Amino acid sequence: AVYLCKRTMQNKTRLELADYEAESLARLQKMFSRKWEFIFMQAEAQSKVDKKRDKLERKVLDSQERAFWDMHRPMPGCVNTTELDIKKACRMNKPANKNSAASVSSEQAIENLMKEVTMLKSRLDRSNFKMSKVSESYINYYEQYAEYDPFFTPPDVAHPWVTDNPDFWEQEKNAKDIAARRVKRWAFSLQELLADSVGREQFAKFLDKEFSGENLKFWEAVQELKALPQCQVADKVTEIWSEYLGPDASCPVNIDSHSHDVTKKNMTKPDRWTFDAAAAHVYHLMKTDSYSRYLRSEMYKDFLQGSK
Repeated sequence: AVYLCKRTMQNKTRLELADYEAESLARLQKMFSRKWEFIFMQAEAQSKVDKKRDKLERKVLDSQERAFWDMHRPMPGCVNTTELDIKKACRMNKPANKNSAASVSSEQAIENLMKEVTMLKSRLDRSNFKMSKVSESYINYYEQYAEYDPFFTPPDVAHPWVTDNPDFWEQEKNAKDIAARRVKRWAFSLQELLADSVGREQFAKFLDKEFSGENLKFWEAVQELKALPQCQVADKVTEIWSEYLGPDASCPVNIDSHSHDVTKKNMTKPDRWTFDAAAAHVYHLMKTDSYSRYLRSEMYKDFLQGSK
């Protein structure tokens, strides 16, 4: 507890707590709640003594202390060498002779392999994000959207969630007088652009100029499909397939063979999610190619300059 508490006092990237260490610190703080003030004072005193040491000596001591705790309190999934005899474990896992190795049944071998696969999958799923990076992403998100939060930045027209004035919604529908900060928000992400009715309309015009307007039309049709009543789903699925993906499609969409095969297989049992693979591929193409070119285009720059 003193060691982890002391590391939180040092503003160095290499000494930041990993996720499992932060969880251990929280657990220890709860366990020693009555003595925590004493533990904190002890860590603070040790930290002051360390600061008086020479820089090289301080680095050596930090490395030694970290190595000690890495060995006695290893990260989850690693072997604790202080509680398990490595030589004994190796002797137990190593077959004594060929006969004993042959006596292991195939079922046991398969079971051991399945356990190993499960363990490796659990390691892949383990989060490796540092709390400092998570906090930084939250701060960046707030700084980016603070201008658009009516509780922090009052809009030109009173927000209807704060007052009873509905003029804000009317202003959002008006495509003639668009605020500059609203147009700037389109550059945050493709999702923000498509969420704005005017932004989606401008993006559709740009795609038509690029001869790829069918991508957005197909994606919109798939989103519309998910909101339809169940009785209309089958007819809408057939209509989308005939118009965008069928052999005689009037407005064919260019997707990869894998997405096309998955969609064709889903057509045997049509539902709301039949075109999810194809729609995801089309959205990825728009996000990585068309969207970035739209932000660099004169069309977007002129619209931004013309906004009030």
